[in-house]
Amino acid sequence: MGEGEEGFAASKEMEGFLCERLLDVNLPISERFRALFSLRNLKGPASRDALISATRDSSNLLAHEAAFALGQMQDADAIPALEAVLNDLLLHPIVRHEAAEALGAIGLNSNIPLLQRSLTQDPAQEVRETCELALRRIEQMKEIHSDDTSAVLDRSPFMSVDPAAPASLSLSISQLRDLLLDEKKAMYDRYAALFALRNDGGDDAVSAIIDSLGVNSALLRHEVAYVLGQLQNKAAAVALSNILRNASEHPMVRHEAAEALGSIADEQSIALLEEFALDPEPIVSQSCEVALSMLEFERSGKSFEYLYMDTPRAG
Repeated sequence: MGEGEEGFAASKEMEGFLCERLLDVNLPISERFRALFSLRNLKGPASRDALISATRDSSNLLAHEAAFALGQMQDADAIPALEAVLNDLLLHPIVRHEAAEALGAIGLNSNIPLLQRSLTQDPAQEVRETCELALRRIEQMKEIHSDDTSAVLDRSPFMSVDPAAPASLSLSISQLRDLLLDEKKAMYDRYAALFALRNDGGDDAVSAIIDSLGVNSALLRHEVAYVLGQLQNKAAAVALSNILRNASEHPMVRHEAAEALGSIADEQSIALLEEFALDPEPIVSQSCEVALSMLEFERSGKSFEYLYMDTPRAG
C-alpha cells in the first residue's frame, strides 16, 4: 500500500462475498465491477489474490481494471503477478498496459529491469509507451525521496495514483498546452502537462485538454479521456461523443470516453451510452453498461460500491 494508506477494514464475511462476486463469471459485468471497486479499498491477501485472479478474466475490461486497482493499492506483493501479466503476449494490450502502469505506481526499483525489457521488446506501442512512463515515474520517485521530501507522486487531488507528476506551476496554460500537443516531446513530459492542466481545471485548461484528443498516441488519448472524466466538464461532451462513435478508434480510448461521458451524465451522454452498450467491441459495450449502472445507483442515492470511501474512479 502507499505510505499512509491503511486500507479499509471489512469483515471476513464481506471480504469473501466481494471476492466471490468479482470472480463469478455468471454475474452481470456491472455487478462484478461493484465488487472490484469495493475490493480496491481493502488491504490484505484475500482482496489482492482475488484481484490478481481477475487480471486473467475473459473480460478484458474487468482484467485491465483489476490490474489498475492493484496499482492504485500500491501493494508490492502483487508485483510477481503483474510482471506475469505484462509478459504474457496472449493477453490484450489494454491489460498488459495496465499491468505496466501498476508496476510504475508501486514504484519499486526492482521493477525497473522488467519494465526496461518490455520497453524494448513488447510488440504493442501502447505497452511500450506505458513502460516508458512507468520507468520515468520510478526515477522521479527516487529523486523526490532522495531529497527527503514527502511522496508527492503518491496521490493527486483527484485521489488517484497518477502515472506522472504534474508539470511545474510556473508554466502558463499556453505553455502547458504546447507541451501536451508537441509530438516530439517525451511521453512523460506530455503526461505531466496534462495533469497540470487537469489540476488547474479552468476553461482554458479544459479547452487545451480537449484539443489533445487529436494527438497521435492512443495511450495519451486514452489518458486525456480519463482526465476529462475526472473533471466532469460538459464542454468535453461533444469531443468524447465523437470518440465513442468512432469504431476505428482504439478500444482503450473509446472505453475511457464512455466512462467520461458517464461522469458528465447529461441527457445526450446517457443516450449515447445506451446506444453503445450494444457495441460489438466488448471493451466498449461493457464500459457503457458499467457507466449506466453507476448512474442508476447515483440517481437512487445509493453507492455503487458495497464498501465506500474516497477512491479514484475506474481506469
